[in-house]
Amino acid sequence: MKQYNKFNFYRSTYCEFEMHNINFFEDMKAHFQSKSGSYYYYTEEGVFRYSNHWGRVANCRWKIDGIENYKNQQYYVGYASWSNFYPLNSTDKVFYLEVDYVEGKAKIKRIQKNNESSKFLMTSEFAHQRLKQIQTLFKEHKWANYYEEDITVLRKQLIDKLISSTKSLQQLKLEL
Repeated sequence: MKQYNKFNFYRSTYCEFEMHNINFFEDMKAHFQSKSGSYYYYTEEGVFRYSNHWGRVANCRWKIDGIENYKNQQYYVGYASWSNFYPLNSTDKVFYLEVDYVEGKAKIKRIQKNNESSKFLMTSEFAHQRLKQIQTLFKEHKWANYYEEDITVLRKQLIDKLISSTKSLQQLKLEL
């Protein structure tokens, strides 16, 4: 497994940062400031990042946990240990989707140490594609007008199939 550090963590990686106090950088001098204005502070164990953009960052996918309603252009501080960085490529099927039907939300997760082997695994690109489809299914209602079943039941059936197969959304709707 590749070891990440301050010299390579920003090269095509996936990482979930933990949210930290926004005042972290008031008492610290950043080790690096990016062209986009993000600050980085390195430790032996990991990196702190102060930024107003998360998600797709250059050629990386960096999320920040602990934020209920993420707003782009609002600053947050996140911390990640070097062991939380993973290679991001278009061939590894190491992502799965987790859905909260009550809240009407879905999240992309990465398997940790192969302990989620029962999950349907996808590439990053495919998982993001599915995530968009699921978000649309939670927002829109017109697609359900053609069925006689309750939309809540239909939505759950369709999303369950979306997160566990490679069939197209159109195919899955036809199967309903």
